[in-house]
Order: sequence, then C-alpha cells, then structure tokens
Amino acid sequence: MIVKIINTSKHQLPSYETLASAGMDLRANINEAIILKPLERAIIKTGLFIALPNGYEAQVRPRSGLAAKKGITVLNAPGTIDADYRGEIGVILVNLSNENFTVNDGERIAQLVIAQYTQAVWEEVEILEETKRGKGGFGSTGV
Repeated sequence: MIVKIINTSKHQLPSYETLASAGMDLRANINEAIILKPLERAIIKTGLFIALPNGYEAQVRPRSGLAAKKGITVLNAPGTIDADYRGEIGVILVNLSNENFTVNDGERIAQLVIAQYTQAVWEEVEILEETKRGKGGFGSTGV
C-alpha cells in the first residue's frame, strides 16, 4: 500500500525495522528537550502529515521498551489517526514512572501501525441471540 506523507521533521521517514514488523517508529520533532515529570503528559509533535486511503487508520501505539524500562506510554493507546485527518501527527506521551523523563529531538517515542477497518451499520432489535457467556464480563470466563 502506498501512503502519501509530508515530512517537515529533521528526521528520516518512519520505517519497518524488520520484514515482519507491524509498526514503524515515530520520532520526536522538537526544538528543545521536553521533561515529563511523574504523571505528567504532553503532546509530542513528529513533523509528519499523512493521507491514508479510506478504510484505513493509523494506530499510534506505545514502544514496549520505553514502557517496560522507563514507564513511558501513549496515553490514549492506541491513538487513532483517521483517513480524513491532514494535521501533524502528535503523540500523547505520559510518564507513569516515579522519575522525570526527558524527551529529546529524534527520540523514538511511539510506533505507528496502519490497519484496515470496517464501518458498522446499526440494526436496532428488541432481543439479542443468547450465547454461553451471556451477560458475564470482566473475568467471567475464568482465571
């Protein structure tokens, strides 16, 4: 699939690190370092603008290394970039650790996954078909 992109950042385009990678790393495109204090959040700009085909979204997801090692994650994970959005991609990072975290220019801050979706059409009914699970939720299917 070809996706149109404008890169106003100082960095290379996002790319897949391996042949089987689902996501591409997004880099911070900032003029000065941003310090995220514990429980603080900020929108980190990337300098990237994309035009996805209809029926596709771009999902902004946390980087597992940042989450596991530093407690840094994407607050609304996965964040959705709709096919009709033309603004700059921003990443809402949050610091869930007990220590300050510094975001530097060019740092890999999140990953971007392009995914196909289907829009639903609602059909209002009076009764839903029964299932074995029924109304059970939040751990009702076992340990």
